[in-house]
Amino acid sequence: MSKLASEEIQSAQQAVDGVILSRRSIRAFLPTPVAQDDIARILEVAARAPSGANMQPWKVYVLSGKARLRLSRRILAAYDAPKAPDAPARTASYTYYPRQWTAPFIERRRKIGLDLYQLLGLERGDTAGMAAQHGRNFQFFDAPVGLIFTIERVLEQGSWLDYGMFLQNIMLAARARGLDTCPQAAFIHYHDIIREELGIPASEMVVCGMALGHADPDKIENRLSTEREPLAGFVKFMDK
Repeated sequence: MSKLASEEIQSAQQAVDGVILSRRSIRAFLPTPVAQDDIARILEVAARAPSGANMQPWKVYVLSGKARLRLSRRILAAYDAPKAPDAPARTASYTYYPRQWTAPFIERRRKIGLDLYQLLGLERGDTAGMAAQHGRNFQFFDAPVGLIFTIERVLEQGSWLDYGMFLQNIMLAARARGLDTCPQAAFIHYHDIIREELGIPASEMVVCGMALGHADPDKIENRLSTEREPLAGFVKFMDK
């Protein structure tokens, strides 16, 4: 390998690693617009994600301007509506979290929630404050662009694995352009409103939402840094 080729590989490695390591879930955005051409290019690049038999199971609804505000208002109205004590919980489009929490997953979930609420100055037991913060999901954390992702109901787990790679590609392609994102499973609890508002056919299931835009550097919630398990905790190297 030539010295030039080696330098190009090293440069590419540093760029890719930098994009991956700088990606975070942002919970406060600036109102700075994102050009539609940039959004289109991000999605075009992301669609190079691998998928079994090249099925490409993803579908995307891109919301900005009045369309984004209209969906947010409808969901927030439902979210904030008074609920009878015996009213059943909203049914999600699918089960995202485990039905029974076990270690170490429950501890990780509690820690990120506690870390976020401490940054925001929300004390334990402040249910109103926590509910208000959760409700910001449905405003796409004020990002100028909201994405809603769907998948055909006939597709199985393999296509969901493929979908995850597509979503990651979007987040990394956005980050490479100086943009930030926040993937949001919270939207799956309002799939009925989303389907009606966006004209989504019954054959499609809501996978998640995603906020896209420029991070607000002055918002304290954007300082949240999540921990990752060291390699020894999830990797086994085997050569014999």
